[in-house]
Amino acid sequence: MEDSGSDSAHDESKVMPMPLANPLAALQSWIADARAVGAPTPSSVAFVTVSADGRPSARTVSLKRLDTDALLFTSALWTRKAQELQSNPHVALLFHWPSLGRQAHVTGRALLAERALAHELFAERDLPNQLQTLVSRQGTPITDIGPLRARHAHLKATMETPPDCPEDWGAIRVHPDTVELWREAPDRLHDRWLYEREEEDRWKITRIAP
Repeated sequence: MEDSGSDSAHDESKVMPMPLANPLAALQSWIADARAVGAPTPSSVAFVTVSADGRPSARTVSLKRLDTDALLFTSALWTRKAQELQSNPHVALLFHWPSLGRQAHVTGRALLAERALAHELFAERDLPNQLQTLVSRQGTPITDIGPLRARHAHLKATMETPPDCPEDWGAIRVHPDTVELWREAPDRLHDRWLYEREEEDRWKITRIAP
């Protein structure tokens, strides 16, 4: 991973201890650390997909949940991201917390999750985000944003109950194959721990050179 450019790297005299056995537990701990120090959008992550013809695309998304075996996201199913996942489920993700001098890189496979989870996660969104999903088909061409804003304002003013989850909006479960934790060191000898999945619930952990 590249240098984060942070001035807040850890003391080079301190050795990063062996990380937790489960990489997602370690990732959860790092997200909690970022939240504790007031890092902006600690759950934001660059999400990279690849089209059927091998062309990559990236966008920043928000991690919705993290369990012991998967990272959970949401998406409208007409988006480029969702369409590319149908033809190529392999993805890469990059978390970056400059104020902590840390990064986490994940590769894995993304699958559409069950509808019940999509409904659950949609209900957890705040109203402006729910309404945005209803009035805008993200990524499609438009000539004027005015009608979208008018429709958004109308729904916000008149809707009496929370909206239902649209049928073309879903939850995505990313099952990681590798997770790399990277921590900056001022002597440039950065800490890097690589997790590689060996079995469903077993990981090989290797310290790798900076």
